[in-house]
Amino acid sequence: MEILVAVIAFAGALLAAIAVGALIQRLRDEPEGWLIAWTVAVVSLCLSLAVIGIGYVFGFGSVTFRIYQITGSLLAPLWLAVGMVQLLAEKAPPRFLAWLFGIALTVVSVAILVFDPLKSEELGKSLPAAANFWAIIPDKLLLGVHVVDVLVMLGMLVVAGLKWRQGDEYDTDNLHASAVIVPSGMALVGAMRFTVPALFTTALLAVAAAAVWYTVLRPLAPYEDDDEDDFDSDRDERPSRRDDRSQRREERAQHHDERPMFRDEAPPPGPRGMPEPVPGGPGLPPSPPRRSSGLGDLVAEYRAGDQGVDYAARMAPPPDSGPSTGYIMNGAPPAGQAPPQRPDFAMPGTGAVYPGAELFSPGSQQQQQPGSGKPSPNIYGLLTVFTIMDGAGEAFDRLAEATVEAVRRGEPDTLVYACHAVKSAPLQRIVYELYRDEIAYRDHQRQPHVERFLNERQAMVLATNVIELNVNAAKVVPLPTAMY
Repeated sequence: MEILVAVIAFAGALLAAIAVGALIQRLRDEPEGWLIAWTVAVVSLCLSLAVIGIGYVFGFGSVTFRIYQITGSLLAPLWLAVGMVQLLAEKAPPRFLAWLFGIALTVVSVAILVFDPLKSEELGKSLPAAANFWAIIPDKLLLGVHVVDVLVMLGMLVVAGLKWRQGDEYDTDNLHASAVIVPSGMALVGAMRFTVPALFTTALLAVAAAAVWYTVLRPLAPYEDDDEDDFDSDRDERPSRRDDRSQRREERAQHHDERPMFRDEAPPPGPRGMPEPVPGGPGLPPSPPRRSSGLGDLVAEYRAGDQGVDYAARMAPPPDSGPSTGYIMNGAPPAGQAPPQRPDFAMPGTGAVYPGAELFSPGSQQQQQPGSGKPSPNIYGLLTVFTIMDGAGEAFDRLAEATVEAVRRGEPDTLVYACHAVKSAPLQRIVYELYRDEIAYRDHQRQPHVERFLNERQAMVLATNVIELNVNAAKVVPLPTAMY
């Protein structure tokens, strides 16, 4: 049995030495606090395992016993706990306090364990139990350190779980690392605190070193850019894991900034009109519970297929004897003149434009435009460009089609609501919106079909860019509809 324990101890020491080399190599590129702390812990485990192997071959003495206890029982679990704080704490004060506490406790404890006399100098070739040789002060000191280590590691495991629930891929990796380090650290404390077989204690020391090595190589491995060249000379200038996380969070915040910021005044009570229910279609999921409004309006489109249509001729306005810019009109012909005959093109609709003849017609008695032809300064416009996830186009378009139909039927103050696909970018959509005024836009935001769309499209949208518009001059005519 003694030979088996010695073999396991020397093999574990070799494993720990290799792990120390990997940690030092990582420290050269990324001098993080948790790497420094865990390097100290793995060096301690390497020394403790080497001393166990030497003791089982040549016998234990006071020096080998003290080295075994200082490295395996004091330093290794203590600096594993300090490394957990350095890994999970995002603010500088907790990390600084962890450094201060770890260094101070290490200096004081090592001094006591080195100079305090042992109860007996006769140790033999078996692994000595700490309680049989330490006096009361070193024994209680180690007990206190072990209690603190266990509490800190358990607390950090809870913190990692809480961060993971609302976090990103970094929090997932941190939880993975915590789930590996904390159990191995607590098992190490138990093996050093209580009387267990020497084979089991030696194996746990080696497992703790392997756990740190695995954690650094796998869940806490540095993030590499997809387009980074393996032979790039700039690899030595790679940012630290914490800085890289901050950069990625800033990029994600920019990509997920899904609405423009408007003024903070509260919207008037009650909508102007209740829309019709969103028509259900095949493949559409049931409407989720209504949530409170507040997100901006990011409307998708019903993407049209390319059917070889002459779009320029299709969208060309009818002949007009007078100027057609500088005022909003619906393209109605002059009184007494028949509308020009134009061919109808079989083109799928790319959205919905509310005709608004009574609103835009120059001859309307109710909404006669002023003589200058200048649009109302109260008209509120938005242009939204956003990118959808690869593979989510069809589901997104079905949901968008139902939403556009509900807007067309139930929002009289939505003047233009046009949704477009981009021929050269299949994953992009462009939405153009005009509202009678900003109050009409806020009424639009509160509609159930808009809220439903915002809820259900979250998993489909990658990035958005919303631009607020003012209308200086415009001409609006009804779009021809598709023939089915």
